[in-house]
Amino acid sequence: MSDIVIEQAAAVEADLNYLVATGEKPATYAYEPPAGVPLRSGTYRMHRVSVTNARVSPPPGGLSLDRNGFELRRHTSELRDFSDPDAIEHVYYPESEALLRRSTGAKRVVIFDHTLRDGEATRAKGVREPVKYIHNDQTFVSGPRRVRDHLPPDEAEALLKGRVAIVNLWRPVGSTVESSPLALCDARSIALNDLVPSDLIYPDKVGETYAFVFNPRHRWYYFPQMTPEEVLLLKIYDSAGDDVARLTAHTAFDDPSSPADAPPRRSIELRALLFFE
Repeated sequence: MSDIVIEQAAAVEADLNYLVATGEKPATYAYEPPAGVPLRSGTYRMHRVSVTNARVSPPPGGLSLDRNGFELRRHTSELRDFSDPDAIEHVYYPESEALLRRSTGAKRVVIFDHTLRDGEATRAKGVREPVKYIHNDQTFVSGPRRVRDHLPPDEAEALLKGRVAIVNLWRPVGSTVESSPLALCDARSIALNDLVPSDLIYPDKVGETYAFVFNPRHRWYYFPQMTPEEVLLLKIYDSAGDDVARLTAHTAFDDPSSPADAPPRRSIELRALLFFE
């Protein structure tokens, strides 16, 4: 947990952006869409919810990746310049692999991509804005597909016979997060019919993510004032049974307690396959 000493509220009331179920499969482009085509289809609606400060009011027993779908860890990266792709791959990837093995007990970790985000409107090319709609990066269909995408066929099929998970590692870059923090949904409060498959369209393929419809039972948490010496682990997919959190939902959101002059949030998230056998 953070060593920051600051008076914080036990929860905030915030508007989170949920999908409205219409019976049509929504789609999002991972690149600039063709002329006249919206970046994201589907109807979304804000719902006012309570987002609990997990630093002040964690649930009994705390939060863990396999119970709640997310957890906070302290970890200081050796990398200081996240604008250098080679440095990210050669410094940040190996230390993140080691952290994920230690944190989860996985025997093997394969990082398959990362995304830099910046809330500044004049962000650098290739850097994306924070995502302010509720989602999960994979589905129960696309999760196993990721294994086949990134490993040789025979090896992928053998590994898919054992437990496979996908975990995101999310870290602030450069400074403490004062705007657009992440809200995270307790996996135990998510029902299967809350999940809506959504196409994620790339130039060369179509992936699949989950959007979420509103459920008043959802329990939301966040960690205000995250620093670059803290990381969030997010469960994106898990082939394990019902006793383990198989996924969570997350979204950036407008924190009403953020200062009016809060700087834009900068962050990096990397995505990794985890194998346990």
